[in-house]
Amino acid sequence: MLTWHKEITIQAPIETIWNLFDLDQIQRIMPNVVEHKPLEIKEGVVGSTYEQTYKEGKRTQTYIVTDIEYENTTHKKHNKIEFTLAKLFKIQAGFTLIKVDEKTTRFIYTGQNEGTNFMGRLLSKMGTQKQNDKVVNDFVELVRTEALKDANKVG
Repeated sequence: MLTWHKEITIQAPIETIWNLFDLDQIQRIMPNVVEHKPLEIKEGVVGSTYEQTYKEGKRTQTYIVTDIEYENTTHKKHNKIEFTLAKLFKIQAGFTLIKVDEKTTRFIYTGQNEGTNFMGRLLSKMGTQKQNDKVVNDFVELVRTEALKDANKVG
């Protein structure tokens, strides 16, 4: 099983960053997600499901994403999702924002990727922590870049 935990500080208000995770903004931070449509939205968010389509090169995968944890307060925003990719991998990802001050936010990205069957476990073993770290770092940097764009807009 691959796991990750990455924390960075972003010079942007917590709400600015949180907005990037909205349905209509998600492609800015997840450009390979070509479609993200709600299937069932539950009150309180936990248990809500979405159909997500991910494209990498010529390959397209569609899967169901479920919100398994959710918190939205003025000082802390958190969403943890879970999905199974290609019937091979069960993936959980957590996005946590903690307000440091009005213009500074701590972003914590955690998760795990676990093979669901023999082939999934075999492929997981072939994937390296180094490759995984690059994907995680690239994502966190993209969130930072997009948040700074919005924070620096004169408005």
